[in-house]
Amino acid sequence: MELKWLLCVTLLALGILAVQAHDMDEDNDADDVVDIEDDLDDGIEEVEESKSETSSPPPAPKVTYKPPVPTGEVYFAESFDKGTLDGWILSRAKKDDTDDEIAKYDGKWEVQDMKETKLPGDKGLVMVTRAKHHAISSKLSKPFLFDTKPLIIQYEVNFQNGIECGGAYVKLLSKTPELNLDQFHDKTPYTIMFGPDKCGEDYKLHFIFRHKNPKTGKYEEKHAKRPDADLKTYFTDKKTHLYTLVLNPDNSFEILVDQTVVNSGNLLNDMSPPVNPPREIEDPNDQKPEDWDERPKIPDPDAVKPDDWDEDAPAKIADENAVKPEGWLDDEPEYVADPDAEKPEDWDEDMDGEWEAPQIANPKCEAAPGCGTWQRPMIDNPNYKGKWKPPMIDNVNYQGIWKPRKIPNPDFFEDLEPFKMTPFSAVGLELWSMTSDIFFDNFIICTERAVADDWASDGWGLKKAADGAAEPGVVGQMMAAAEERPWLWVVYILTVALPVFLVVLFCCSGKKQPSAAEYKKTDAPQPDVMDDEKEEEKDKGEKEEEEEEEDANEEKLGSDADLGSASQEEEEEEEEEDRKPASEEEETVNRSPRNRKPRKD
Repeated sequence: MELKWLLCVTLLALGILAVQAHDMDEDNDADDVVDIEDDLDDGIEEVEESKSETSSPPPAPKVTYKPPVPTGEVYFAESFDKGTLDGWILSRAKKDDTDDEIAKYDGKWEVQDMKETKLPGDKGLVMVTRAKHHAISSKLSKPFLFDTKPLIIQYEVNFQNGIECGGAYVKLLSKTPELNLDQFHDKTPYTIMFGPDKCGEDYKLHFIFRHKNPKTGKYEEKHAKRPDADLKTYFTDKKTHLYTLVLNPDNSFEILVDQTVVNSGNLLNDMSPPVNPPREIEDPNDQKPEDWDERPKIPDPDAVKPDDWDEDAPAKIADENAVKPEGWLDDEPEYVADPDAEKPEDWDEDMDGEWEAPQIANPKCEAAPGCGTWQRPMIDNPNYKGKWKPPMIDNVNYQGIWKPRKIPNPDFFEDLEPFKMTPFSAVGLELWSMTSDIFFDNFIICTERAVADDWASDGWGLKKAADGAAEPGVVGQMMAAAEERPWLWVVYILTVALPVFLVVLFCCSGKKQPSAAEYKKTDAPQPDVMDDEKEEEKDKGEKEEEEEEEDANEEKLGSDADLGSASQEEEEEEEEEDRKPASEEEETVNRSPRNRKPRKD
C-alpha cells in the first residue's frame, strides 16, 4: 500500500515539474529578459512563510524598448519611432480601369503604437482604413545594384484585426527615369514584390520578380513555387511576424518567417514560368495526317458471332423454384385508406376535387409475410449474354499518339544570371484590404545577413520577448482557449481529468486490510500472529518427530539389553541344574509332558 501511495505522489510531482519546466522554457526563449516564475519549491516555501506576513505580488515583467540602430551598411532602414511619416510619400494617383468612386488611392496611413502593445514607445506604420486603395513609398539612401552581393529585405507585419482579404507585401520599385512616387500605383514598374497575401482560405507568401527578356526587352513576372509550410497561423494569431527574403548572387533564394526558412530554391529552376524558354517548341503549322492511326486496339475483323448467341435473352428471369410463403394474404391490399383521417373543414370539392383519405400501410399485413398478388422473385438469367461484340486485337497499323514536330524556338535565350535584375531605388506599399489596422514596422534593406539579424534582434526580438513575458502560463492559455472554444473542455477532461482519475483509482483502490483495532475487538489472530503460530506448529511437529526417533532408538537399545540379560540368566539356571542330584533331574524329566505315556482307554 505504501508503495502505491509513493508511486501516486511521484507521478503528481513529475506533472508539476513538467509544467514548471514548460514555463521556464518559454521564458528562456524570450532572450532571457525576465524570469516569470521562481522555482516551484521556493515558491511553496515563500507561500508558507508569508502566511503570517503581508506580502505583495511579484512585479510584472518589464521589457524596455529601445529603437533599433543598423550595425552596418544599409540601403534603407525605417523603425517609425520618430512618430512621423517623414521621408514617406503618399500617392495621389488614380487606378486605371476602375470606377472613379474607388479609383483614388485615398486610404489612410498613420504612425501608431500597436493596439495591444507590450512595448510602450515602439511605433509602426498602420494602414488605418479598409476597402480602399492605399499607396505609400519612400526613397532608398542609394539605388541597389545587383552585382556580387546578396539582397536582403526584411520587415514586420501584424494583422491586428486578423485578415479577411488583402495583402501586406512590399514592392521594390525599379529605378527608371519615369519613377514618380507621388503617382505610385499598381502599374508602377517594380523589380521584386515580396510578402504575405490572403483572400478566402488561400494563404500566400509572394516572391515575384520581373525578368527582362534580352531578346524582346519585355518584362515577365516570375513567381516562386508555393511553400510547403502551413502559413495560416501567421495570418490568424494576431502576433507580429518577421518576413525575410535573402537573394544570393548564385541565384539561390531563401524566404524566412520569424527567422525560420519556409521556402527556398533557385531562380533558374524554381520559378514559374521558367526564366529561360525551351530550346525547341512544337511547330504551330504542323498538322496530323488524315491516315494517322492512333488506335492501339481494334475489333477483330475475322470474328463471327456464335450460332447459339441469343442477344434477345433477358438479363433477369422469374425464379421457377420459388414458392409462395404460407399465410400470404392475396386478397388484402398493401395500403388502405386511413380510417382515422377526416376531411378538412376548409376543403372545397369544387376547387380541390373529391377528398380522399390518405393511404397507410395495411395493419393486417404486419403479421403476414405479405399482401396483394404474389409474384415470383426475379433472378439473373444464366443464359443471358447481351449484345455480341467482336473481341479486340492489337492494331497492326497503330502509329502512336500524334504530336507536332519540334522546331527550334525562335524566342529562345539563355540567361544564366537572373539574379542581375533591374536596379531599384525605392520601396513602396500598394495595397487593398478588407481589414483595417494592418501594422508594419522595422523595414531594412541591406547586403549582410548579420546586419539584418542584429536589426531583427533589436526590433522583432524585443516584441517577442515582451509577448513571451506577458503571456500566461500553460494553464492560463488553456483556460483562455476554452473560453473561445467551449468544446475544448471535453478535450481537457479526457486528457487531464481521466488520467488523474485512473491514477487515483490505481493508487487508492484494492483490498482493504483490517486494522489492528479490528483484530483486537474480535480477538481474531492478526496476520503476524497467525504466521508465528504456523511457525510454532511447524517447529513443534519437527520436535515431536525427533523425539519419536529418539524413543525408537532407546527401545531398540532396550530390547538388545533384555536379550543379553535373558541369555545370562539361562546360563546361570543351567549351572544350577547341573548341581542338582540326578534324582531330581530324572524327576524333572519324567514330569515333562513330552515323556508322558499315552493313556489307554
